[in-house]
Amino acid sequence: METTEEQFLSQLQSNAGIIHRICKSYFSEEELRKDVYQEIVYQLWKSYPNFKGLSKFSTWMYRIALNTAITYFRKANRQPVEQRITEQVERIGASNTDDEEQVEELYRAINTLTDVEKAIILLYLDEHTYEEIASISGMTSKNVSVRLVRIKKKIEKYFNQKKQIKYGNTR
Repeated sequence: METTEEQFLSQLQSNAGIIHRICKSYFSEEELRKDVYQEIVYQLWKSYPNFKGLSKFSTWMYRIALNTAITYFRKANRQPVEQRITEQVERIGASNTDDEEQVEELYRAINTLTDVEKAIILLYLDEHTYEEIASISGMTSKNVSVRLVRIKKKIEKYFNQKKQIKYGNTR
């Protein structure tokens, strides 16, 4: 029989991608993502005794992870941030495939959204149902539906603007 710690670690390992996606969506700097990842895992472990299994582990995990990331994000934005050359320098010499570049561009588009919009689109991209997204976010399914339409339009607008910049305005 598995101990509580083994159960937690097993569930955490099965759902670790959730934390990585949330960290990548809210934080661009690698070191900060690592810090937030650790903070999320800590908060999950601290809250695990309260997990009653009334929802899927991943649903419960999303709620804790998003709340932790948003709190961390807000605290980080209150403090002056030392600017570093990060992403561009790190990418020099790195071999990015077209898929990786498209994923990076999607994350940049997601980073233009509000905190709530980021949470909703991440859950949507992880193929959660509107009901699951509503449960995690505390919204109604109808509100989730309406917001997703608006979010998709914002992301589409972002990509259209990038295309116009890249190829010049054709109008």
